[in-house]
Amino acid sequence: MTKLEPLIPQRADPYIHKHADGWYYFTASVPAYDGIELRRARSIAGLAEAATKMVWRKPDTGPFSDLIWAPEIHFNQGAWYVYFAAAPSREIKDDLFQHRMYAISTPAENPLEGEWTFEGRIDTGMDTFCLDATTFTHRGVLYYLWAQKEDGIRGNSNLYIAPMSDPVTLAGAPVRLSIPEYDWEIQGFWVNEGPAIVKHGGRIFMTYSASATDERYAMGLLWADEDADLLDPASWTKSGDPVLTSSPDNDIYGPGHNSFTKSEDGATDLLVYHARTYTEIEGDPLWNPDRHTFVKPLRWDESGMPVFGDAAFA
Repeated sequence: MTKLEPLIPQRADPYIHKHADGWYYFTASVPAYDGIELRRARSIAGLAEAATKMVWRKPDTGPFSDLIWAPEIHFNQGAWYVYFAAAPSREIKDDLFQHRMYAISTPAENPLEGEWTFEGRIDTGMDTFCLDATTFTHRGVLYYLWAQKEDGIRGNSNLYIAPMSDPVTLAGAPVRLSIPEYDWEIQGFWVNEGPAIVKHGGRIFMTYSASATDERYAMGLLWADEDADLLDPASWTKSGDPVLTSSPDNDIYGPGHNSFTKSEDGATDLLVYHARTYTEIEGDPLWNPDRHTFVKPLRWDESGMPVFGDAAFA
């Protein structure tokens, strides 16, 4: 096994999109949480040294003027969209959990050179803390998948899915798929967040992250048959155990908030995630910049289930 080194330092919540043009597009939460940064390269390794472009910056005031979290770049229905969460600066000191979800878009061929349009808030029908949106298309249907607080359920966030009528509008009510319930999901905070989708062998797999964002942060897994009704919670099976956890013997802590992409030859699924390399964090872990982007191969066992392995090794 090969010991992993960070691909990109100080980039949390990493997302890599491999486009049809062969370019890799990368975005992540930047340490200042002040905007949306993109970079692109012809290879995964090339992303490390690629030039960065801040394509959107937060306004000074208003409902989306602080803590720009977890952007993801998607190419949906002929245009580029970045989905992200943001909070109102005037309320941050009173309550950290004020985020709502938003999107920007551009029709440009190269999103780093495009003019971006602020599409506004993504309305889920629930006016509560929400974040970590992703999208995926299956059988011609575009789905929105995200984390949100629901009144009456203990904890900070659960996982929800809904179909979309267009890339910024939900076509149905949110369907709750998972809540924090196992011991490993409720360490520090009761959290299910950061969902990501990968398809393999006739199944759809959904990873997510749970617990506080320190060394207790870990990844979980749900899966459904590709022919199942993805809007039926009964279609999904949830693992009772985490699938990726800290590797303290190898100084990798709190792996999570992942995404998936493909290798350059298209043959290998790649797991993209952030992790820290130490535990002695001064102050709130949220403000510590040292969550680094890692990339490793995702392997599959004979039954078609994903094998995540040790977070410290490829």
